Amino acid sequence: MRVLITGAKGCIGTWCVRKLLDRGADVLIFDADARPSRLTLLLNDDELGALRAETGSVEDTGRVKSLVREAGVTHILHLAATLMPHCQQNPVHGGLVNVIGTLNVFEAARDAGRPVRVVYASSAAVWGPEEVYGSGLITEEDPLRPATHYGVFKQANEGNARVFYSTNGISSVGLRPWTVYGVGRDQGLTADPTLAMRAVARGEAFQVRLSGRMDLQYVGDVAETFVACLESDLEGAHVFNLRGDVVEMSEFIALLGRLRPGAAARITASGPQVPVAYRIDDAGLRAHFPRLPRTALEDGVRETIERFEALK
Repeated sequence: MRVLITGAKGCIGTWCVRKLLDRGADVLIFDADARPSRLTLLLNDDELGALRAETGSVEDTGRVKSLVREAGVTHILHLAATLMPHCQQNPVHGGLVNVIGTLNVFEAARDAGRPVRVVYASSAAVWGPEEVYGSGLITEEDPLRPATHYGVFKQANEGNARVFYSTNGISSVGLRPWTVYGVGRDQGLTADPTLAMRAVARGEAFQVRLSGRMDLQYVGDVAETFVACLESDLEGAHVFNLRGDVVEMSEFIALLGRLRPGAAARITASGPQVPVAYRIDDAGLRAHFPRLPRTALEDGVRETIERFEALK
């Protein structure tokens, strides 16, 4: 299995690199950032030195196609994206990266001259605000009503993946993370819970820029899910919800205080509720992948704080 990972130096990408290397996979990483940055948090110097890394933009059609074709790629893990705040402020550039970049990945798989499996990051942002939906859990059958450009871009990617399967036979899995937390998460508004954990490890104050409820999902679990989908032989164009633990920000701060006494006095939260529904059902994913891990929130937060303390 020769795996190309786009956006490999992001948070989820870094953890996926770690898990794929542990499995002995042949990994080629592709990222716009030339610095190893987050990879140094999980890989040692020898592993970094042996890792084949290419720098470039996923919206560069020719570059993406040549990488897949000439490097003998058989699996693509597509994680490259710009996040919600950037897409709201710069929708044209956000669309180029998030939509055109994803089309490039699927075209590269189509034109590779060999079967290529694609697993890509969609987002829970394809859902609208919580009040748009009823009282039950939201499944993959519910209507998509994204309230942000980012969510609309991800919705387009899911639709294009279906078309590539129906017309070209490219099997794919799209996963919809909500708020991913853990070491390496440092960008985007929903990075704030992780930044709060880092502040706790450092004994610093921090203000979370959001309020209300979030579905917090431990990055180790999310990465394991991406890799499991990559290794599977599931046919078709599938999209699955991801689910973690829904928590109100005041409850999250109280948890930080229980884990590190005194921390709750230094962490505050204020700002808008993320306009994305959080009562998510992941039964569809679990039906196909029943052994996926789900780390309890307290355990994941404790482990993240301990990792930050060790890195300090």
